[in-house]
Amino acid sequence: MVWIKHREPGQPQILIVLHQGKSSPGRVGLFLQEMGYALDIRRPPLGHELPKTMCDHAGAVIFGGPMSANDPDEYIKREIDWISVPLKENKPFYGICLGAQMLSRQLGGKVCCNEREFAEIGYYPISPTEHGAALMDWPSMIYQWHREGFSLPSGATLLATGDEYPHQAIKVGEKAYGVQFHAELTYAMMHRWTIHGAHRFVLNGAQERERHIEGRYLYDHAVRRWLQDFLKLWVGPAHASSGRADGGLNMACRKAR
Repeated sequence: MVWIKHREPGQPQILIVLHQGKSSPGRVGLFLQEMGYALDIRRPPLGHELPKTMCDHAGAVIFGGPMSANDPDEYIKREIDWISVPLKENKPFYGICLGAQMLSRQLGGKVCCNEREFAEIGYYPISPTEHGAALMDWPSMIYQWHREGFSLPSGATLLATGDEYPHQAIKVGEKAYGVQFHAELTYAMMHRWTIHGAHRFVLNGAQERERHIEGRYLYDHAVRRWLQDFLKLWVGPAHASSGRADGGLNMACRKAR
């Protein structure tokens, strides 16, 4: 994408994991750059490798995609296994939709449709748990595009729940989060998804395209604010992260290099 900025010398970077050639990190990428980070974009389905250590990255985001965390493709298995790297190194990790489902799989959870095979495609309600409400304010409606959900794995804390898929947001340890929903979508991305993915509107539970556009006008202000607040909570501004990263270049990182 033309809006990806060149990395300046010494600038902290966030690992961005995408799953299609034309996929975009959307508002997550835009906001992270506004916070002072460079983006290191990698696409495992296209053969890109993921780093063996997070020493050179301030955090990692695994985005969604049309594939399933249950697919037998080798890159899916490698990604699920790779999530152990930020978890073991206690580096910020943010899994979105497929990324959250991979996080659950990494921790022994399951990914599947609900009993009604309900597809959340459009805007649907979510509610914070007591733990989630203590962290930040949450939107009442949020954008979804999935027909599988994830179980709550051992050691995870539930932050937000929904009517059809009860595990909408989780936290693992101090710095790892997984969300089922898509706060990252720009308006242009929503138009692209609803045009190229229009065949999915026949699925049980899916909303028509007009409701997606209407929901954007009604609910996106709160979703945008949530994402900005979340990223500040998750990784903080780059100058603060840079200070932590310098202190984090410990013996373990040096050995990994």
